[in-house]
This record gives sequence, C-alpha cells and structure tokens, in this order.
Amino acid sequence: MKLDMPVTGGPCWTELGTSDLEAAKRFYADLFGWRPETDPRPEAGGYTVAYLGDAAVAAISPLYQESQPVAWNVSFSVADADAAVAAVQAAGGTVVLGPMDVLDVGRFAVAFDPGGAAFQLWQARAFPGAGLFNAPGALGWVELMTRVPDRVTEFYTGVFGWTVSASEEYPQWGIDGADFGGVVTMGDKFPHEVPSHWMPYFAVEDVDATANAALSAGGHLLMEPMSVPHGPRIAVLRDPQGAAFGVHVAGEEG
Repeated sequence: MKLDMPVTGGPCWTELGTSDLEAAKRFYADLFGWRPETDPRPEAGGYTVAYLGDAAVAAISPLYQESQPVAWNVSFSVADADAAVAAVQAAGGTVVLGPMDVLDVGRFAVAFDPGGAAFQLWQARAFPGAGLFNAPGALGWVELMTRVPDRVTEFYTGVFGWTVSASEEYPQWGIDGADFGGVVTMGDKFPHEVPSHWMPYFAVEDVDATANAALSAGGHLLMEPMSVPHGPRIAVLRDPQGAAFGVHVAGEEG
C-alpha cells in the first residue's frame, strides 16, 4: 500500500480471531518471524499482539463468541467512533458491536457493509495501530471480496471518503489517491457459502517460499503463487484453523 502509517480513513490494524490461540501464534511466528506477546490481564481475554522488532504489526485473539468465525479482520482508523457508526448506519451498513472503549488504548466498533463484509472502526487513544507497513511480515494491502461491488463502492466512499481507481478489472481504494487496497467481485468461482469479507495481505520477501512454508506447517493454498500483470507476485493461503490471508512481494505495493 502507498500508506506507511495509520491515517484517518485508512486501514490501521488487522487481527485474527482463532479457535486455537497457541497454534496460531506458532504458525505465524514461524511464517512471518513475529514475536507474539499475550496481554496477561484477565480483562484482555488472551489478546495477543505480534511484533516485528519493536513495531506492533497484527494481533491474534481467541474467539469471543460462538457465532464468531475463524477469520482475519481489518480495522479502519476514524477520528470519532460514534460519528463513524452513525455514518455507517446512514449509508446502509449494520453495526453489531459498540462503539465501546477498549481499556485505555482506543474506542472501537464492529460493522457489516451492505454486502455483508465485516470490518472494524478504530478511534485511537494510546494505540494508533500498526507501527509498520509494507515490510516483510507486515500488513501491505487489504482486499474486499464482495458480490455487490457497486453498492459497497457507494457505501465506503460515502463513509470514509475513499478514492476509487477507474480500473474495471481491479478497482483500488485510496486516501487522496494513495492506494491501500482493492475490491474483487465474487463470481461463480466462489462457493455460495463463502461470505463477503475483507482480507489482509502481508508483505514477504519470497511468495513461493512463504506458500511452501505455510503448506509444510499445515496450511492450505487457496490461490497458488502467481504474478499479477503489471503488479506483484501474490498468493492466497489458509492457516490450519481456517483463516484466509494473502501474501505479496514486499516493495511492490499498490
């Protein structure tokens, strides 16, 4: 992505809700070189922040509700979570949690867009979000998979003021033209039971080696490594607990 720090309206954080916290910590530590640190406070509920050096890059947490799927989630930075929730609802989205305070670190809410994709809103206090983007092991791109591209484009541009590229094949989201993600229309190749969703892509030095490492550790390939025309080499993987995520070559963002 062309953003190198959290900015208002842009992606600021990604976190995994998983059915096996310890297994997920091992898998991603081996795959990306993360150093996971679990908050010991009981009220934190096992929330684990992953670091590269001193920079927080992602989080892993247990599932907090029976209905919560094993999945990666994407958070977008907002100046005022309460105002953002009102904007989401006015634009046709649904708020399912919050706004609520998270200890002393921020205020957040969970919402669904009109196509059914979940996302999070984050109003920073002590914690602004990821301290590193685009480097190997860090978040480098976010992608929305949807069956109603026109409706969600109207929704997100209205709520966040995003810019959208003119490409019909792969529209890209941006903040004042600084692209940070894209949108894929879910056609017939996607099973009907797969819901609309946001998916993070992590930068890596070698996509093929990362894919092989994920397979060796019990993960799965959803999309084999490929070179995008006029774009980076990418792959889409699934971890052993079932969460999908992408990888792309570091240094080839957006």
